[in-house]
Amino acid sequence: MSKASSEFQALSIAILTVSDKRTETDDTSGDYLREAVEECGHHVVARQISKDNLYQIRAVVSQWIADEKIGAVIINGGTGFTTGDNTPEALKPLFDREIEGFGELFRMVSFEDIGTATIQSRALAGMANQTVIFAVPGSTNACKLAWEHIISSQLDARNRPCNFIPHVRK
Repeated sequence: MSKASSEFQALSIAILTVSDKRTETDDTSGDYLREAVEECGHHVVARQISKDNLYQIRAVVSQWIADEKIGAVIINGGTGFTTGDNTPEALKPLFDREIEGFGELFRMVSFEDIGTATIQSRALAGMANQTVIFAVPGSTNACKLAWEHIISSQLDARNRPCNFIPHVRK
């Protein structure tokens, strides 16, 4: 188990919105994540919108996990149950290790808001090349749930008894 630090350590974070409809002017989920990340003291060093295309998603995320400056990637969108939702399939081959508990915990937290519809969420997380990757549904509410209840504390070196800071590039 990793040890928590007594000091905050800012990370360089990339944000990807997966959507066939969103643009920079109406990407409310991406806007929320950027604001939340920066409000916590981290740095958003890349932000992009990708079509929900397996290979486009994979190309963007591959580039980011190869970038030695990026310690975390947060993806919103493309995690649903329809045939057009491709984020999990795009990410799984990139993972060195999947963080199984993230999806389970997200669905547990989400159940309080949307009930049994949460079973259709395929939220997931993993590690690749010392980069932690979180993928959540594209609604702004889902992004808030994931950030406030799970991701922000796991990207904070002060979180006890453990967090992902010792495992990622800073």
